[in-house]
Amino acid sequence: MKAGIVGLGLIGGSMAKSIKAHTLHSVAGVDIDAETMTFARLCGAIDEPLTKENICECDIILIAVRPGEAVKWTIENAENISKDAAVIDLCGVKRAVTDKLVPISKKYGFSYVGGHPMAGRERGGFVNSTDNLFEGASMILTPDERTDATLLERLKAFFTDIGFGSITFTTPAEHDRIIAFTSQLAHITSSAYVKSPTAQKRRGFSGGSFRDMTRVARLDEEMWTELFLDNTDNLTEELETFIKNLNEYLYALKAADSTELIRLLKEGRLKKAEAGGN
Repeated sequence: MKAGIVGLGLIGGSMAKSIKAHTLHSVAGVDIDAETMTFARLCGAIDEPLTKENICECDIILIAVRPGEAVKWTIENAENISKDAAVIDLCGVKRAVTDKLVPISKKYGFSYVGGHPMAGRERGGFVNSTDNLFEGASMILTPDERTDATLLERLKAFFTDIGFGSITFTTPAEHDRIIAFTSQLAHITSSAYVKSPTAQKRRGFSGGSFRDMTRVARLDEEMWTELFLDNTDNLTEELETFIKNLNEYLYALKAADSTELIRLLKEGRLKKAEAGGN
């Protein structure tokens, strides 16, 4: 089988390396950065460049670029995609992509399923990609009523082969609603938290809590802005809820209300226990 990968950054590069490390599939890849293409060829992450001439040979195409670029690339190359191919975007939001790519896939006859690998690192780019980034991670897929059951089994086997620990099926709307809380709100919170002037004076006073809170503040601001704006309705709702919850702690502190603080902290502890896991 031949896999085509569009975008060889952290996610696309790790997909390429994982495919080469764990399967016998060949990989054709493309990236706008010439240096990245050279590195990818030299380290064996890709076998050849992905071009308009060989797109038709790909059995699966993984699109690992920002939502707007994913839509643009697919529209520009749709007529070259084989009708037997499966196209999977790997973007961090789904509605903004699936709403545009489902009609394109219908028009040109290839299969399309939205996807989102729940894995990452603080630093992006091909140089930080690895062949084990997805080990044990969840791969989210958003099939629709047109998606063939055989294709889903094929995709499940493919992503499991390259290291994913589970496959989660959902809708684009449900994906965006939950990811606003589990990922996007966390990035905003981390970014806001580290802006305190005290952060510059914390050396010798910080440990695991500080590292956990600030880890994802080292982000690509242009990419995350696009993701935030593509999911504004869900993200603003989660942010408003978070601010409301923070204000409860603020009011209790200002009132020196130990009873209320104990209640709030216990409530949070119990909510964490209900949620379980990480």
